[in-house]
Amino acid sequence: MSSPARSLEDPPGSLAPDHRDQLFDARSAGRYRDLSADAIDRVADRIARVDRPCTGATAEDLRPGIESVDLERPLRDPSAALDELERLYLDDAVYFHHPRYMGHLNCPVVLPALLGESVLSAINSSLDTWDQSAGGTLIEQRLIRWTTDRIGLGDRADGVFTSGGSQSNLQALSMARDETHRREGGRLADLLPRMRVLTSRVGHFSVAKSAALLGMGYESVISVACDDRRRMRPDALAAELRRCRSEGLLPIAVVATAGTTDFGSIDPLPQISDQCARHGLWMHVDAAYGCGLLVSRHRHLLTGIEHADSVTVDFHKSYFQPVSSSAVLVRDSRSLGHVTYHADYLNSRSDGSTPLLSPNQVDKSLQTTRRFDALKLWMTLRIMGADGVGELFDQVLDLAVEGWALLDADPRFTVVTRPTLSTLVFRCALPGVAPEIADGANRYAREALLASGLAVVARTTVDERPYLKLTLLNPRSTRQDIAEVLDLLAAHAERYVAQTGGTL
Repeated sequence: MSSPARSLEDPPGSLAPDHRDQLFDARSAGRYRDLSADAIDRVADRIARVDRPCTGATAEDLRPGIESVDLERPLRDPSAALDELERLYLDDAVYFHHPRYMGHLNCPVVLPALLGESVLSAINSSLDTWDQSAGGTLIEQRLIRWTTDRIGLGDRADGVFTSGGSQSNLQALSMARDETHRREGGRLADLLPRMRVLTSRVGHFSVAKSAALLGMGYESVISVACDDRRRMRPDALAAELRRCRSEGLLPIAVVATAGTTDFGSIDPLPQISDQCARHGLWMHVDAAYGCGLLVSRHRHLLTGIEHADSVTVDFHKSYFQPVSSSAVLVRDSRSLGHVTYHADYLNSRSDGSTPLLSPNQVDKSLQTTRRFDALKLWMTLRIMGADGVGELFDQVLDLAVEGWALLDADPRFTVVTRPTLSTLVFRCALPGVAPEIADGANRYAREALLASGLAVVARTTVDERPYLKLTLLNPRSTRQDIAEVLDLLAAHAERYVAQTGGTL
């Protein structure tokens, strides 16, 4: 009988390791506990020592280290692998936990959600069919019902967890398309060229991307003009709907935004819902960002969302959950049937099961295999409660108002609009400086700040000019943090002007 093969890493004369020892099961439970403790200790120690959101390392700085790793020669030793991971990843990670991370819609995470993450990763349930998830399915369904009740969608509402806002928007528009096809009849291919989706000029890019993926094309999305608070104008929406009718086009949905990515603006939901009802249109509300208002003292800002046919929520934005934790919700559970597909090996029509006794979430989802991400939110609500989450979100909303006051009173900056949620879009004013140099200075200020690692801010474009953006989602951030970041940005912009021969 031949002897077991030996790997490149095994010393001469040794037998190859039994890799079944790496499986997480009854035999390795003790080792799992030790390994997890080592990893947790390292991460906790790192977080305790983080003094800035990033190091400013570039891709060129980090690529050689990653590329030098020989993936064909395993380290074998978990401690050595964690040492390597610290060097390749933790040393230069971007830490959303730091109060001067003010870049994108990434929030610090709460401890109860991390408890849920550790459980769901280890058990590894897949939330597609009952025989893979059991209680996990019911927990997800209970959270969906809790959220639809908060929104006010009614007794027939339902939904499913997704990978994020983009997937939720895609599924919502898919349902709107198919509802229109069901109503209009005929061949879908004949209807697609006429179909149109209307959304605000500052709505999320995933709306256009979804329309393209659904066969309608990017050109099917009509951008509706906004007011000076970056909210969809109802009169402009009405005008576009009249134009569609006069041109023989077929509007299938209006996508209202409750918390635009750049401005945090909330479209006038009651007026939009009135127009959707008048024209028989599907109303989708992209509340990926603004869903935190459902547990906030500012809940009134979402008035009108209860009339939506579908809603996108991202718990990993304003509920302080680890990525990913999101859902798409519908007023009428039957709408979810548009994505149902019966596979003999998975959810066959003829296996004798019923949705009540064997609920299969795959019947509602674009995904098949799907993580039990709902558990993170479940643990958060069971430990902190909805009011606890809302209190954290309200703190960042209050901070944004303080930040706006700082910017509005500072002649070094021009701020676009008073915040509704927690983003601030502004620009280094630089009076007397040529526009192209001022543009360069604003771009440079953001990149120089990122390279320093002292803070992270975002960038965007307003009226074809580069602007800066603070996205405030950390309740630990303070007015002083904002003031210091603004001082750093102003100094970098002034340095750029001086170096390019401009005048201040």
